[in-house]
Amino acid sequence: MTGWHWLVLAGLLEIGFATALKLEQTQPAFFYVFLVCAYFSFDFLSRALKTIPLGTAYAIWTGIGAVGAVFAGTVLFEESLSPARLVLIGLLITALIGLKLAGGNSKNAPEKERSA
Repeated sequence: MTGWHWLVLAGLLEIGFATALKLEQTQPAFFYVFLVCAYFSFDFLSRALKTIPLGTAYAIWTGIGAVGAVFAGTVLFEESLSPARLVLIGLLITALIGLKLAGGNSKNAPEKERSA
């Protein structure tokens, strides 16, 4: 898998650990779901950092988590999603895509990974 695949998986697991943290407030067993998601999210982020620059990877990882947490909160916890929030989420997604397109590769990435 490429660094970008690892990064997307890490971001999805960040959504999982944020959601589990919210659920843990009323159901303590979700603490273990939080721990598992957090562990693998950080592990996958670490793998992504082998080929993606730190700033780009971190921004995209947190961005995936933020966007996903907003939608998880809306669906699972009936949090409001106003038109202004939708516009701002759209801008965030646009910025994340821009970072992906302009991100480049780490200088320490293996040559075959750089061309991917």
